Amino acid sequence: MSKFNFTITKKLKGTLARVGEIHTPNGIVQTPSFITVGTKATVKALTPEQIKELGAQVVLANTYHLYLEPGDAIVAEHGGFPQMMNWRGPTMTDSGGFQVFSLGTAFDQKVGKLANTEQIIREQVNEETGERKNKTSKMVTIDEEGVTFKSIRDGSPHRFTPEQSMEIQWNLGADMIFAFDECTSPLAPYDYQVEAMNRTHRWAMRCLDRHDELDREKKQALFAVVQGGRFSDLRKQSAEILAQMENAQGNTFDGFGIGGSFEKEDLGSAVKWVNEILPENKPRHLLGIGEPVDLFLGVENGCDTFDCVSPTRIARHGQFHTLQGKKNIKNVQFRRNLGKLEETCECYACKNYTASYIHHLIRSKEILGATLLSIHNLYFINKLVADIRKSILQENFFDFKESFLKKYYKNTA
Repeated sequence: MSKFNFTITKKLKGTLARVGEIHTPNGIVQTPSFITVGTKATVKALTPEQIKELGAQVVLANTYHLYLEPGDAIVAEHGGFPQMMNWRGPTMTDSGGFQVFSLGTAFDQKVGKLANTEQIIREQVNEETGERKNKTSKMVTIDEEGVTFKSIRDGSPHRFTPEQSMEIQWNLGADMIFAFDECTSPLAPYDYQVEAMNRTHRWAMRCLDRHDELDREKKQALFAVVQGGRFSDLRKQSAEILAQMENAQGNTFDGFGIGGSFEKEDLGSAVKWVNEILPENKPRHLLGIGEPVDLFLGVENGCDTFDCVSPTRIARHGQFHTLQGKKNIKNVQFRRNLGKLEETCECYACKNYTASYIHHLIRSKEILGATLLSIHNLYFINKLVADIRKSILQENFFDFKESFLKKYYKNTA
């Protein structure tokens, strides 16, 4: 019997929003939930104890990066990445697909210096021909069997197939893993989206088969990834096919990820297209989403979990979340501010340090500054999702959504 299951405890009338529990071998996840990203088996600048204290339930590690360094075999010698990083709780790994397709383009531009994600995605498509640039680039080559790519670290050649992604993720030892998929640009033309989606479906079946061979005791839950770009018919078709996919052993996917890159105006509708079709009794994970408005849209339209590097990434650049929106601690207004980052915040950073001190740390490039802002931002996002969960239980979701977003984006043009 599988050690993984999902139960729904509350639904919000008139929406796809729900509150539930994901049961894993290493603990229960209360959903909706924000998944904290620990790319290389570490949440940058934080200890596992700090991660747990700020309210995180799940840590996600990145297959691509751990495969390259230190190598999945070394991670397996530790018993998996959770044991290696000393995290006691549920875990996820992604398939490595997004990094293979996107970072190859970035590496091609300039070794050692990555463009931002939006720039990477937009540069994947030749605007004149509509063809994906990195389909045949020297950095990334896609074929039916898999993907050949060069390392972001040193340019050395490597290859991922669906089977290898399953084998690497098995070595990494997460509770929840993802099928290998082709992540397309939102700018890719319809014909290419069809090609990539169909290939993703064929790869999904291969992942299901290899996962069965590796995981006889059903220790890991395997999520399929829905693709289809910005096209409603393709998104719906992908959801239908993956929801019904069953291999020769009669096994199906344990959950579903919603992949691909979205334009902001598409997010709510694209998620709804998919979640109206996917099985209600299986969890749905929205990949790479962590902005407050997107969390509300995702939950309202049926998503249970989310992951994003944003809270820690912006912290390292001095930005932090408040109920009145994002602020930058480097600004002169914080130089003599002896109050908290946010007066109502109960995170470790706010309870123990002044905004003035953190301003000094960040401007002085002291590591502790990044630690404290990362704690604050992760606490803020985890508390926000917990408050969204509470608002569903108390049936005041829309009032909470309106109140929060009005304050948070008040000064946004």
